[in-house]
Amino acid sequence: MTRWPLHRRTTALLLGTVLTAVTLSACGGGDTGDGSGPASVGEKEIRAALDKPTELTVWSWSGSLPDVAEAFEKKYPKIKVNVENVGTAAEQYTKLQNAIKAGKGAPDLATVEYSAIPQYALSGALVDLKRFGFDKLEDEFTPATWESVNVGDGLYELPLNAGPMALFYNKATFDKFDIEVPATWDAYVEAGRKLQKADPEYFISADNGNAGLTESLIWAAGGRPFTSDGDKVTVDLQDPGTKKYAENYQVLLDEKLLSPVAGWSNEWYQGLATGKIATLTSGAWMAGILKGSVAKASGDWRVAPMPAFDAESTSSINGGGSLAMLDQGDKQLAAAAFLRYVSAEEGADITQATGSFPARAAALGSQEFLGAKDPYFGGQEINRIFADSLAKVGKGWQYLPYDVYAITIFNDKAGKAYTGAKRLQAGLDDWGKELVTYGEEQGFTVG
Repeated sequence: MTRWPLHRRTTALLLGTVLTAVTLSACGGGDTGDGSGPASVGEKEIRAALDKPTELTVWSWSGSLPDVAEAFEKKYPKIKVNVENVGTAAEQYTKLQNAIKAGKGAPDLATVEYSAIPQYALSGALVDLKRFGFDKLEDEFTPATWESVNVGDGLYELPLNAGPMALFYNKATFDKFDIEVPATWDAYVEAGRKLQKADPEYFISADNGNAGLTESLIWAAGGRPFTSDGDKVTVDLQDPGTKKYAENYQVLLDEKLLSPVAGWSNEWYQGLATGKIATLTSGAWMAGILKGSVAKASGDWRVAPMPAFDAESTSSINGGGSLAMLDQGDKQLAAAAFLRYVSAEEGADITQATGSFPARAAALGSQEFLGAKDPYFGGQEINRIFADSLAKVGKGWQYLPYDVYAITIFNDKAGKAYTGAKRLQAGLDDWGKELVTYGEEQGFTVG
């Protein structure tokens, strides 16, 4: 699971797939695998389940999960784990939602990004992992990722990886134009101005509308535009932190300091390779993207803390996720064992080895891990920067219980701000109005 930004490019496949709030129910009503229903079970029952021939189905687009499954099967030879890639992000979520709606066909476990957990948890589609006593594992994970997997009073995943925000910058470009690494957004804007003045083909970054990035920057600026409590939802894109973000980012848009190329396009990758797109503000997973897809720029890129909006700024998260257990499953004891193996046991080591940034506290306390020098980034100890960012993530952020839908309509409502046809705050306001309307249509009480 080295790459978790995929829902940030989610298409309209998910429009209309959210379960209505009027069907909200107590989460986790399925059988535990031993006939005990939703009752709590202990370690003895989980261990006993591993000694029974069982076949699990897991939906995931993770490149490392098949290797994790193979290692688990060697350790527990009576368990067969079938990892099925039914599509990435939007495609999988659509199929998952269809199975939930039909009441059959869902896998035992599925990759669900942190931002999507509320949508499935509040509908009763996921099992509360407190049933297995997994809430006792809290101290094994970082506070920011642990907060992301708890919804209401329930625990719906054990964190696997994290996407703490950082600034990726092309040192070769910065050196060429004698630009200092910006510690604040004001300095970031000045760096963009200097680049454009020196050579109009160079841009400080690229953004033609990215909902995930927008949410993460609002979070870092202190914004908390979304809250949810059961079927009660608040949408407020006029809160102080959101306004702070919009005012700062508007300068980049007004002065055309951002490249208009679409993220993940060939032109975008080319801009990163040549250094003409000089920075990326992104989650830690971007390190793997650069190494895998912009290999010829090895040695040019570095990592720095995300620029601060002001003295009160925090960090935030972009991306990340783990495995959730579907309530339809009838093999939940064995599924619980595999889920724990993936996030809290040897499986987490296998995933980390692929370049995924870990959510485990032990890994982030390891001097060997923190001090690892990355050749792509000029021998820089990038894990220290990511770990520091994760420790400074602002508390209290919530995603909408229909955030997956919110992502799909962002560009339709706010996209004109990136072409200069609308102010960014106005675009965010339009987005918010649609989110209120949609939430009410789904049966939520939206304020």
